[in-house]
Amino acid sequence: MESAIDSLRHGGDVLFLMLGAVMVFAMHAGFAFLEVGTVRKKSQVNAFVKILSDWSVSTVVYFLIGYPIAYGTNFLRPAGELLGADMGYELVRFFFLLCFAACIPAIISGGIAERARFWPQVLAGAIFAGITYPLFESLIWGQNSGGLQGFFENTFGAPFHDFAGSVVVHSMGGWLALPAVLFLGNRQGRFVRGKSHPIPISNIPFLALGSWILAVGWFGFNVMSAQKLEGISGLVAVNSLLAMVGGVLFALVASRNDPGFVHNGALAGLIAICAGSDLVHPLAAFFIGGLGALIFVYGFQWEQEKLKIDDVLGVWPLHGIIGTWGGISAGIFGSTALGGMGGVSFVSQLAGSLMAVAYALATGALIYGVITKTIGFRLDDDQEFRGPDLSIHNIHSYPEDYVR
Repeated sequence: MESAIDSLRHGGDVLFLMLGAVMVFAMHAGFAFLEVGTVRKKSQVNAFVKILSDWSVSTVVYFLIGYPIAYGTNFLRPAGELLGADMGYELVRFFFLLCFAACIPAIISGGIAERARFWPQVLAGAIFAGITYPLFESLIWGQNSGGLQGFFENTFGAPFHDFAGSVVVHSMGGWLALPAVLFLGNRQGRFVRGKSHPIPISNIPFLALGSWILAVGWFGFNVMSAQKLEGISGLVAVNSLLAMVGGVLFALVASRNDPGFVHNGALAGLIAICAGSDLVHPLAAFFIGGLGALIFVYGFQWEQEKLKIDDVLGVWPLHGIIGTWGGISAGIFGSTALGGMGGVSFVSQLAGSLMAVAYALATGALIYGVITKTIGFRLDDDQEFRGPDLSIHNIHSYPEDYVR
């Protein structure tokens, strides 16, 4: 009887986490369509191929290198040992957490769109998914978390809390993208003699589809971060919903009905709530998501028009800055005084969030600096003018339009 109960529990955990992995895997289609809808027609094929290729490379390097770094588990053992008595739970946990690691190159892809060479970015993505991200992951969630988290708890009263990756995943991806965008420089014609010339997006329906796919999959991203069936939380689900809605409504008002900002507002809310989704009150989640959307609307405009940084999808403000806000907001709204669950320290959240920023900027600058100086990172002028679809993949996104 006890054996049957254990089998049922292990099977339930494996199924629970596998469904979460599939939902987060589907989010990568959302990343693809969001980018395809935002870039010009001459860059759409490249967006699709980049994200699928980055996913595939990330799978291999995270399986062989990244997951062992983060969690100390080596998969180079007989299949029977990998299956084990828990029905292969560690394998499906790898699948689930791989989906997080592979978000890093997918996030960066949107910032560097339309002018980056293909293989140098695949190489950078492999380094991030196989080494850079797992090292930080090990300090917060993994095998090396005891030392750092113990320091935070002993010094500031509580460990750093990031339930579903506002900081570990999104902030990391957004701040890694910033050096890449700066090293690449702006697209041809984006700024002429210091004057801004915005480049129109190509397809609002594709952009909206990408946002919807990401939003639906996000409930797997957040809820299944419990990683065990017994840890499932209705609070996480409803907080994710309220944060998403807050992001949409705040962006709707702040942007004056701009469809790009409205659909990215949903993502801003979801990014912001990841860290504290298991802690805060649903009404707090609504305002965390709403404030995240305001950061994106005004942050994107500030980045593009004041700083003159051609971050095509705005991944630095969307993932980087809002991810940092998500980590900090858990320390504010997670307190019992504001209706939260407690057990969290504002100073720990601030310190952990800023540590991620420093780590991502330093490693991103190092890796992209080396790539730029050695093998080169940007398409030449003629290749960029023709577009990466023709220059890299030798085909248009709509080939029949060019049949003579």
